[in-house]
Amino acid sequence: MLRERPSDRGFGSADEVAAASVSVARSKDAVVRHLHHLLIEEMGAELGAEQDDELALREKIERRLLELLNEESTPLSAVERRQVMTDVLDNVLGYGPIQELLDDPDVTEVMVNNASTIYVERRGRIHPVERRFIDEAHLLRIIDKIVAQVGRRVDESSPMVDARLLDGSRVNAIVHPLAINGPMLTIRKFSRDPFTVDDLVNFGTLSNATAGFLDACVRGKLNVLISGGTGTGKTTLLNVVSSFVPNDERIVTIEDAAELRLHQDHVLRLESRPPNIEGRGQVTIRDLVRNSLRMRPDRIVVGEVRGAEALDMLQAMNTGHEGSLSTIHANSPRDALARLETMVLMAGLDLPVRAIREQTSAALDVMIHLSRLRDGTRRVTQISEVEGMEGDTIVMQDIFRFDYSMGVDSEGNYLGRLKSTGCRPKFAEQLEYMGIEMEPGIFVPEPMGRD
Repeated sequence: MLRERPSDRGFGSADEVAAASVSVARSKDAVVRHLHHLLIEEMGAELGAEQDDELALREKIERRLLELLNEESTPLSAVERRQVMTDVLDNVLGYGPIQELLDDPDVTEVMVNNASTIYVERRGRIHPVERRFIDEAHLLRIIDKIVAQVGRRVDESSPMVDARLLDGSRVNAIVHPLAINGPMLTIRKFSRDPFTVDDLVNFGTLSNATAGFLDACVRGKLNVLISGGTGTGKTTLLNVVSSFVPNDERIVTIEDAAELRLHQDHVLRLESRPPNIEGRGQVTIRDLVRNSLRMRPDRIVVGEVRGAEALDMLQAMNTGHEGSLSTIHANSPRDALARLETMVLMAGLDLPVRAIREQTSAALDVMIHLSRLRDGTRRVTQISEVEGMEGDTIVMQDIFRFDYSMGVDSEGNYLGRLKSTGCRPKFAEQLEYMGIEMEPGIFVPEPMGRD
C-alpha cells in the first residue's frame, strides 16, 4: 500500500492555509531583518555621516540591496521582493515601519508604545496597526535619527526629548530607564500643506461667520488667546488665525519646537533651546519673549504659554504690542484665566492676585476655546470677549457658543454648530471706526436646540 505524501494532499483545511501564510510572512520578515542588519554592518559609517548627495547614497544602497536579495536563499515572489526592498530602504534611509504611516495623509498621529506595538489616529479615532520595528535597537536608531536632525539627543542621561520632523510634525520620545516597556515615540503630524480657514470651515471646526469675525479681530489688532485640551487643534487654529495678520507687518513667532508655518513676507521664527549635558545653555520661552520686545515686532505669536513667560506676554500686550496671539492648555476659557494667574506667579514675583487679574483683563480681548468631541471631531465651542473687572472677578461674555442640544445623528456625529448668543462685543464699534467690516447680522441671536 502506497503511503500518501503531503504534496498529494495539499492544504485542505483553513488552519493549514493560515499556518502556511504565517510561515511565509515570517520568512519575509526574517529576510527584512537579515538584510537590514547586513546593510547597517557594511555601510554604517556612511549612513551615520552627513551626505551631500542623498540620491547617490540611495542608489548605492539599492544596488547593494539587489545584490543581497539575489544571494538570498529564501524563495520570494516578485511582489514580496519589492516589499522587502521598500521595507529595508525605509528602515535604513527613512523612519522604518512608521515611514508609510507618516506618508499617509489620513494619519494624524503615530504612537509607538514599544518596538512591537504601534497605534495611529485616523479621523479622531485611535487604531492599532500591524507594522513592527525589527527590535528595540532599531526603534532607538530611528529615535536618534529624528532627534539628531534638530540638534537634540536622547539617552540614559537625558531620557526624554521634544523635537520635530523636518516638516514641522511634533515629536516626543522617552527611553530607558524611564520607559519601562521599551522606548516610546509619539509623533503628531502636520499636513504637508498647512490647513487654511476654508479647510477648518469644511471640517466644521469653524463656521463662515465666525471665521470672518476672527479675521476682523486679528486685523483690528485685538489680543487673542486660544485655549483647549491636548490634541484639540490649538496650534492648527493658531496657524490659521495668524494667517489673517496683514502681509506688511513684522511678525515674531516664539515656540518650543518650530511648528507654525506663516506665509507672510516678514516673519522671524525663534525656537527655545534645552540645556546641554552639563546643564548649561538653556534658552527659555521667557527669554525669547523678552528678547522679541527689542526686535521691533508688530505682532508677537507665542506657540504656547506654559510658564513664567505669561507675565512678560501680559506686560507686552499692555505696553503697545497689540494683536498678540498665543495658546494655552485649559478645559474652558475661565480655567485658562486661572492658569494664567498661576503662571504669572511662577515668575517669582510676589504680586497680589487682584493686580494679576487687572493686567489679564486689560491685556486680553478675545478667547477662543477648542474641544475634541466624542465623535472625534475638533470644534471651536466658545468665542468669548474679556470685558474687564467687576470687583475681584474678570468678566467674560460669550459671543458664540457651540449648541450641544442639537443632538447627534445615527452614527454618533454631533449635529450642533457654533451659534451667536446675540451679545455684541464692546470692541465691535472700535473695529468699525478702523474701517474693518464684519458680516451683517453676525450677532443676531440664534435659538439653541434643533433648527
